Amino acid sequence: MPALPQRVIQNQTLIALMRQTFHRLGQKCAITFLRKGVLDTSLSFHQLDKDSDSIARSFIEMGVRKGTRVAMLLPKCVYWVVAQFALQKIGAINVPLNPAFKANEVEYLLKETEPRLVVVGINQEELIRTIEPGLRRYCVDPEESYKSPSYSDEAPILRGIEEPGLQDPAIIVFTSGTTGRPKGAVLTQGNLSHDAQNVVGIWEISPEDSFCHALPLFHVHGLCFGLHTSLLAGATTVMLDSFDPKVVLDILSREETTMFMAVPTMYSKLVESHPKAKVDYSHLRLLTSGSAPLLTKDFERIKMTFGREPVEREGMTETLMNFSNPLRGNRKPGSIGLPLPYLQVRIVNPDTFEDVQPGQVGEIWLKGPGITPGYWQNPEETERAFKDGWFKTGDLGRKDEDGYYSLTDRIKNIIITGGENVSPKEVEMIINEHSDVVESSVVGIPDDTWGEVVVAAVVVKHGVHLAPEALKSMCKERLLNWKCPQRILIVSELPKNRMGKVLRDEVKQLFM
Repeated sequence: MPALPQRVIQNQTLIALMRQTFHRLGQKCAITFLRKGVLDTSLSFHQLDKDSDSIARSFIEMGVRKGTRVAMLLPKCVYWVVAQFALQKIGAINVPLNPAFKANEVEYLLKETEPRLVVVGINQEELIRTIEPGLRRYCVDPEESYKSPSYSDEAPILRGIEEPGLQDPAIIVFTSGTTGRPKGAVLTQGNLSHDAQNVVGIWEISPEDSFCHALPLFHVHGLCFGLHTSLLAGATTVMLDSFDPKVVLDILSREETTMFMAVPTMYSKLVESHPKAKVDYSHLRLLTSGSAPLLTKDFERIKMTFGREPVEREGMTETLMNFSNPLRGNRKPGSIGLPLPYLQVRIVNPDTFEDVQPGQVGEIWLKGPGITPGYWQNPEETERAFKDGWFKTGDLGRKDEDGYYSLTDRIKNIIITGGENVSPKEVEMIINEHSDVVESSVVGIPDDTWGEVVVAAVVVKHGVHLAPEALKSMCKERLLNWKCPQRILIVSELPKNRMGKVLRDEVKQLFM
């Protein structure tokens, strides 16, 4: 059975390993920050180390200690990165929040984590002041060019500060709960350290790499898989303030750029925006896709555009990265690939908890060093998520004869109509095969007779007219009647979050 390359994992915290990289590489460029495509700031590994020391001292003066929660509510900028490492040096817990969150969302998350401090952008400061006037704020202007804080090389560097241990919480990242309320996945120093080392190993990231970073930092994709791995390996991170297809294409065309990580919607926009003239991308050695399924036809479009197959991978907020197609070896379109080293995987019947036969669909269970110890102050959800030490992902999937894994759906997305189970992904795969379809989302909506009925929201190519009846006929040719959409709605776009995941509850509202 094929396996991803395994490296020896050092039993050290993320920040301890980062310090080694900071000291080893010194004046090498760590981060180049571009604002609207224009160079704004360059920061060496030495500067990143010194600046995070300085900001750590400022945080300590504001009452931050080991175990203290600190909310991060500001747009993507260099301050965000420096503050993250400052918090890790103290052993504080970073609570990254989406700066686009509304007041009620921020209020709930602050109440859940009770931070002692919030690192906040000037445009979000009034929101914090309104919600919790007494909460201390470390305010920065992300629109201004980054300036290193003043410090003296002779000043004590965090002396007397208790170093965080492998089991100490490092970040709390919120994800959707089964009750509808977000729940905070606790990720320890050991989780982050193991994940970063593992990803560096399987993707062979090195100081010779230059990584185009266009993802947000409040999610594990951009923070853990992107930022932590590139910096730990000593690569230069070319960080964009936001995703702009033209800017990204320009960065990717530069000979020094070797790596790019994105979600499928980003790749779709890059392909659509790509100039007709042929561009040489032979210098790119790694294009990864994750956080949402990549359609097989989009896999081929990426390959045609950039001359290289994307590496599909899978991870979760609670587990960090779990699977990846190999960097060197066969990449299967539509597959999430092979388990990462040190990860144990089972596929079980979600009702009986017994392992299913090879090739059959079941729930994916995981066990390994990257998996959360649980949800912040939520023992009920933690207990529900684990069974005999195995994390129940809620993902349905199968393993093929070559050892590659594929996701078939989320358990909670299964539609039950007339007592029969329908996998939305199975129906979507049929609809998406139509040459004029860009993407689709199949959901179940309440029905007095059947309990639920299948419906589909479909995005078609710009300027194309496609009758819903044509898609219905296509489905009836390939699927049992009760699996076929009763209604099909042509829409301009599907509602999605920042990471490109379809918001199925909002899709359902389109039919209500």
